[in-house]
Amino acid sequence: MTKLVIQIPCYNEEETLGITLGDLPREVAGIDEVEWLVIDDGSTDGTVRVAREHGVAHIVDQGSNQGLAKAFMAGLHQSLRVGADIIVNTDADNQYQAADIVKLVAPILAGEADIVVGARPIEDTDHFSAVKKALQRLGSWVVRIVSKTDIADAPSGFRAYSREAALRVNVFNSYTYTLETIIQAGLRGMKIISVPIRTNGDLRPSRLINSIPRYIFRSVTTIIRIFMIYNPLRFFLLLGSVPFAFGVLLGLRYLILLIGGTERAHLPSLVLAALLIGTSLSLWMLGLIADLMAANRSLLEDIQLRGRRVEFAADEDETR
Repeated sequence: MTKLVIQIPCYNEEETLGITLGDLPREVAGIDEVEWLVIDDGSTDGTVRVAREHGVAHIVDQGSNQGLAKAFMAGLHQSLRVGADIIVNTDADNQYQAADIVKLVAPILAGEADIVVGARPIEDTDHFSAVKKALQRLGSWVVRIVSKTDIADAPSGFRAYSREAALRVNVFNSYTYTLETIIQAGLRGMKIISVPIRTNGDLRPSRLINSIPRYIFRSVTTIIRIFMIYNPLRFFLLLGSVPFAFGVLLGLRYLILLIGGTERAHLPSLVLAALLIGTSLSLWMLGLIADLMAANRSLLEDIQLRGRRVEFAADEDETR
């Protein structure tokens, strides 16, 4: 018996949540049981009331506004507790067409993917500005390079997780989970694919991209941070290669001038070359230390995974 839980993180979504829930399916092909779950991230309006009026089976109360990433993780954990085999995450603003949930779950049911991300028709979305479209393309390209995946729309929040993938997901960023979970899944060897999905008209402005410079800064720092966590040796090797290259060039320049019989000492160039090469060696040493720490982190994640399996299996038994 396969159980699907559709989760919706919410923060003051009274006006749009009813529309979103009205479109959600109660039956999905290949699924025996479908339940809805709403994560109330400290809403001060009637979000919870609307959820109850539409027959939402599970409501997670965050108590206060803790951000989208924490709301997303709270939803995953509660979905696991109630026995979800597949978890679909969607937004409360009805951005995504609920009929395409079947497209998200099909690859997981077929054993072809652990995570499926819905790829929006970015170029055909009228309410996306040219700047936002360019940022979406650039951001998704960077995430594909870093994560070694082929995800067309990295910021998309319309996605499905198998139970095993949900057990393995960790989110360190408090801002959003979208980029981080893709990079994490790709670098940890999970099977992650994207499928084309459709979108609805714009009901409200995006709350994540209310400031483009702020969004860019947070996205860049998230990508760098996750890459450092899951591939620290490569990161510090690349970072250290820059000062090393300049240091070697300056050193060669000094040798060429010295052999050529220059009258000047050019000591500043020699000192700068030594500083640059010393900096690169320090960064490479940091990379080695971070790589050792990453091995320890991997062991801790294995322990965490076993603990979650036991915890959520026990919670599932209690709910039956």
